[in-house]
Amino acid sequence: MHIYNTLTRRKEPFTPLEAGKVSMYVCGMTVYDYCHLGHARVMVAFDVITRYLRERGYDVNYVRNITDIDDKILKRADENGESITALTERMIDAMHEDEARLFVLPPSHEPRATGHIDDIVAMIETLIEKGFAYAADNGDVYYRVRKFADYGKLNNRQLDDMRAGSRVDVDVHKEDPLDFVLWKAAKPGEAHWASPWGNGRPGWHIECSAMSTCCLGDTFDIHGGGPDLTFPHHENEIAQSEAATGKTYVNTWMHAGAVRVNQEKMSKSLGNFFTIRDVLAEHDPEVVRFLLVASHYRSPINYSVDSLTEARKSLTRLYTALEGLELGAANSDDASAYRERFTQVMDDDFNTPEALAVMFELAREVNRAKQEQPNEAAKLAGELKQLGSVLGLLQQEPQTFLKGTQQQGMPLSESEIEAKIAQRIEAKANKDFAQADAIRDELAALGIILKDSREGTSWVLEAP
Repeated sequence: MHIYNTLTRRKEPFTPLEAGKVSMYVCGMTVYDYCHLGHARVMVAFDVITRYLRERGYDVNYVRNITDIDDKILKRADENGESITALTERMIDAMHEDEARLFVLPPSHEPRATGHIDDIVAMIETLIEKGFAYAADNGDVYYRVRKFADYGKLNNRQLDDMRAGSRVDVDVHKEDPLDFVLWKAAKPGEAHWASPWGNGRPGWHIECSAMSTCCLGDTFDIHGGGPDLTFPHHENEIAQSEAATGKTYVNTWMHAGAVRVNQEKMSKSLGNFFTIRDVLAEHDPEVVRFLLVASHYRSPINYSVDSLTEARKSLTRLYTALEGLELGAANSDDASAYRERFTQVMDDDFNTPEALAVMFELAREVNRAKQEQPNEAAKLAGELKQLGSVLGLLQQEPQTFLKGTQQQGMPLSESEIEAKIAQRIEAKANKDFAQADAIRDELAALGIILKDSREGTSWVLEAP
């Protein structure tokens, strides 16, 4: 297996620290608002990675944190007139609901920043003792960036090329404009914890260093996150952690691609910002997941009505192959060959587009076998469903998906469709074939496709 390492900028053979086990930390959400499409991208990308590693036999310890104390949280709670705890608990519950609807499995551990204050304070104390941090006279504690010789290695930046500006906080209490905060002194009335430097709260970067090392050790296999976290967040994590422990922090750094909306950057100012809830109110969750899986995890994704339409059509092709089959055990030679190819492309930096291409080939083989080799078709279909599960797809009953019962805004209710089918059957019985054809065409115009067989007439909702 080879994984692209953001740190070295190349694919590398993956060899975990402990044979048969993988330790992985992914930066989670700051829970002051509902999760958006960018969060969904990271959720699904690392869910697929976790599923596949487990499929390959690894015992995966997947840790994804929750930032439940932050300036944005304080501001939003104040605006809402609610407590910090009430806001964060509500947003955490909503996040878990969104994940479940996208078929995202829960992480092994989900530490919260407020549950690791003692660990954070201890790490800051170590950094001060080693000369990598200093307490300012305003009660804040800062990290000495220039003290860490390798600062900038993740993003291939030189310190002298970095300027205090939009990405770096300027503060008169800092020794150097590039220094960043580890501990923030509390303002009157703010939530706070006691520390050797006075009441305050942790900075964002130190939270992840403390939580990851507490859960996974001083060095672990994989650290992941969104594309916007490489600088300064992950760069600062490396500086803090390696200065505190004297050891390599992470062996492999992985970053998911960004989400664009109609080829533009997603932002509230452009009016193209969507929460997961906004999207799932209009679209089948599995279609949204398919769209997120269909691009390589490092590639940007374009979210649009057209891209969702294509995703639904593609997923419909896979479910149509499964339709009407009692799925058998996937033990045929053909099935094994498809699994081998699937494994080969997924071993190449989790190449989901190529993995889906293998699944579409398998679906075509299932359709060919349905007519002449039904037993073989069932075995192949069983393999298709198993491969789909590795990507978190094809876990519904085919008829459930194809009838669109999870899709919002069906053109007719199921009872109305069945009534139309009954009218058509009656028209055919009366030899009124023109009326029967008119009913079929009427339904087809709504995307409802009728299928006649010896057992009767069934229907599916076709992607527009």
